[in-house]
Amino acid sequence: MTEPSSVEKTAPAIAPATAPAIAAESVPLTFIRILSKPYLRTTALLCIASIFRNFFLFQYRSALLPGRIPVSRVDHPLDIKIPFLPGRVNTYLDFVAFWVRTLGFLVRTCGRRVFEPVRNFLESMGNLYACAAEVYRIHLSTTDRPFYVRRPRFLLIHMVDPHLMCIPSLHVMIVIQTYTLFRGIIKGLEEEERFTAQAEELWQGALDITEAVLYVKQHSVNCISAALYAMTCFNPRLFPPAEAEHFVSGIFTRPLADKPVNDEDGSVIREHILSLYKRFIAQREAAADSGGDWREPLFTFLRESPPRNKR
Repeated sequence: MTEPSSVEKTAPAIAPATAPAIAAESVPLTFIRILSKPYLRTTALLCIASIFRNFFLFQYRSALLPGRIPVSRVDHPLDIKIPFLPGRVNTYLDFVAFWVRTLGFLVRTCGRRVFEPVRNFLESMGNLYACAAEVYRIHLSTTDRPFYVRRPRFLLIHMVDPHLMCIPSLHVMIVIQTYTLFRGIIKGLEEEERFTAQAEELWQGALDITEAVLYVKQHSVNCISAALYAMTCFNPRLFPPAEAEHFVSGIFTRPLADKPVNDEDGSVIREHILSLYKRFIAQREAAADSGGDWREPLFTFLRESPPRNKR
């Protein structure tokens, strides 16, 4: 990566209290900024291609040509403890803009010195979709998602998402990848103090979206465990088991005015998510000596789950 100029080195740091929020970034402007830079453009286009190939195109083909890949139901009884809250759909659908805005913030505030980390970010996001697809291509999964179209955004969800890729949850993987990579990037730039508020913003945003996928019934609590496990396999340096435990500790624990999930249920849900995550980790470690595939714990879980046509 190019050494920052002396001007960049001596520029006064922005105080955390006055630093701009990542949520204020423009998504369309971010696309323009990135695609207008030759150093980032190719990687960005490859990332977009991976997203369409490994999520949209593959899932539609599986929905239109059923029976070629087994589909399991991965619901858990604890899911009924989490109310269906259609009002959280905007938070749920923010998962793509969440990471795009983060890139826009980095490029705008850090300039050329962040180009290499941003290119790596884009490449890793494309690889993340490919990683999850390694599971989907062998065994698909679904949950009991209500057919709700009173809000236009739910109609969009039903139109573009056949709901066959639940284990592991890409939504949760994406938001975890975003907040952990951002922390890693600002640490590498020695800008942790400057961007403390933004790191906290992304952590809170990742939790908001994770809870939202449960509130709008796009995923089961089981899918969260699988996503955490997949992220530990995908990026063990940034998301080791200790960080997974820390992330789970924030689910349904932050003060909210409406308190959709009570403290007792929240505690049981967190315990289950973490327990299943640890089970996946233990199964992978037990098979490591024999060259076991990281996906095998998930495949075992999916094989033990009932087929889609059975309750």
